[in-house]
Amino acid sequence: MKRREFITLAGGAAAAWPLAARAQQTTVPVVGFLHGGLADGLAIKAEAGGFRSGLAETGYIEGRNVVIEYRWAEGHYDRLPDLATDLVRRNVAVIATGTTPAALAAKAATATIPIVFQFGVDPVKAGVVSSLNQPGGNVTGIVNLSPGLMAKRIELIHQVVPDAKIIAALVNPTVPAISAQEVADAQAAHTVLGIQVELLEASTLAAVDAAFSKAVELHAGALVVGSDILFIGRPVEMAALAIRLGIPSIHPSRDFVTAGGLMSYGSDFVDSYRLMGIYAGRILKGETPANLPVQQATKVEMVINLKTAKALGLTPPIALLGRADEVIE
Repeated sequence: MKRREFITLAGGAAAAWPLAARAQQTTVPVVGFLHGGLADGLAIKAEAGGFRSGLAETGYIEGRNVVIEYRWAEGHYDRLPDLATDLVRRNVAVIATGTTPAALAAKAATATIPIVFQFGVDPVKAGVVSSLNQPGGNVTGIVNLSPGLMAKRIELIHQVVPDAKIIAALVNPTVPAISAQEVADAQAAHTVLGIQVELLEASTLAAVDAAFSKAVELHAGALVVGSDILFIGRPVEMAALAIRLGIPSIHPSRDFVTAGGLMSYGSDFVDSYRLMGIYAGRILKGETPANLPVQQATKVEMVINLKTAKALGLTPPIALLGRADEVIE
């Protein structure tokens, strides 16, 4: 090799090393966001915003120093395993899961990529973590209270419709970790309140509409909606359906009420997703899921739409209005 060629090659290599080092140092991490709901769902958009807010609290801003790859099952939970596998092939740094089925699909897809979940069931019983304080493995996350609030929702709607002899309760049987708890709560409410509770099931969007109509056929005085993402992800449609059918309804998400529904009582899902975002950011900074204890999200809120109550011919008790976190007039 000629001396001039050697100098040129050596000089080029010297110039390339700093560029390669800088590229490696400035590599933007990719976070996978796996969800069982609808990409355009009003509530889901708010929850995804809460997740981004949590990431931002740890210094990660989408589009600036972190990329988020979104995967939506659109209510078809059977799609989740393939979506999870796709994120694994993408070699994301963290997978954030927004529903129980999504967390189970992600855990089945990888034992090495960190996973942060947000759902409402016992993660130990669900087989996601080995313990709450020391999760072990590659999974940790946030547990909300919503599935355990079915009995309370029945109690609250009964206060608004005290003459109701029948109250319908809607659950999704395809997620037994949630529905089993809600069914048990509904049966307990039947015993305590002395009213008839009719269980309705829906596992598809079409079945949700049919369940509302079935509640009317049963002459139910009210409808209590369960915590599955299939229901939470469609607040606008469900509020409009409840109003059109004239059935007083209580929902887990405040978005149902702001969309015109009567009542909601449930976890502050946006805050739960914010906490999930914080955990994802901490993992990006080097912490491991095995040492991050599972957190319990404790914020619960009740919202009442007084305008809708009047349209339905209902007068919520003053004491109940005083306890509400927000009253929409």
